[in-house]
Amino acid sequence: MQSFISHLYANKSQKFDYQHEDCTGPSADRWRLLSGGPVPLSPVDLAYRFMRMAMKLFGAHSAGLHLGMSTGFDSGSSLDYVYQNQPQGSNAFGRLVDKIYLNSVGWRGIRQRKTHLQMLIKQAVADLHAKGLAIRVVDIAAGHGRYVLDALENEPAVCDILLRDYSELNVAQGQEMIAQRGMSGQVRFEQGDAFNPEELSALTPRPTLAIVSGLYELFPENEQVKNSLAGLANAIEPGGILIYTGQPWHPQLELIAGVLTSHKDGKPWVMRVRSQGEMDSLVRDAGFDKCTQRIDEWGIFTVSMAVRRDN
Repeated sequence: MQSFISHLYANKSQKFDYQHEDCTGPSADRWRLLSGGPVPLSPVDLAYRFMRMAMKLFGAHSAGLHLGMSTGFDSGSSLDYVYQNQPQGSNAFGRLVDKIYLNSVGWRGIRQRKTHLQMLIKQAVADLHAKGLAIRVVDIAAGHGRYVLDALENEPAVCDILLRDYSELNVAQGQEMIAQRGMSGQVRFEQGDAFNPEELSALTPRPTLAIVSGLYELFPENEQVKNSLAGLANAIEPGGILIYTGQPWHPQLELIAGVLTSHKDGKPWVMRVRSQGEMDSLVRDAGFDKCTQRIDEWGIFTVSMAVRRDN
């Protein structure tokens, strides 16, 4: 056994080409299968129809279900509600349904991701401070911005925080949260496109810490992700830090695709999972060197940190 293990470690690790994973890889095949939906009137299709009907019925009483059906279960508003983890409803039954909803494994993983994000944000601030770099933060798809504000509210070393999101509702809710915390002098929130490389390249002042959380997982094509990362690579000065999330696996992928709706005009929420190797290769090709990672106990959500290298 010892000789076998030694032989494995003596060999150079094989490099896998992830360039076409979004078109020909197993996760792409599964995404296409889920996008087509179950066979009409099959047992699975009937089960999902029943679940959707039950959600519409219970959604009148559960605040979380109602919000998800209104804005999309993957929306910034839904995620902010999940972060707060306070079951709400119009009556005791509604609050019970809401508690069950908030305790699903996916949402528990999301809350653990928030904890890991805040840990790595604080670590990044400490690393940048040790390098003597000014700490200027941007989150390009912040939702309501709660996890960034929670992490940086008491960080005097941070001189500028810019939050961005495509949604007018998220921007308005985020600005309200900033005002409530008395952080208007330090934090700005503006509408912006996280996939527009020209917009990102022109960010001023140039960020030294960029955060992308829960965004790339919602879009199956890698071209959009490459455009976003290219813009960030242009914006972040060498030695700056990128914090990004991943989703290499999800135990409820089929259920989510069959029952829940997304922020994309109420269409089914169909996700393509990316292996950690695929996500890391996109970041590496953009000009960043990964240095650390966190993952929840279920293996669903990762949070990674990478440093912008000199070109």
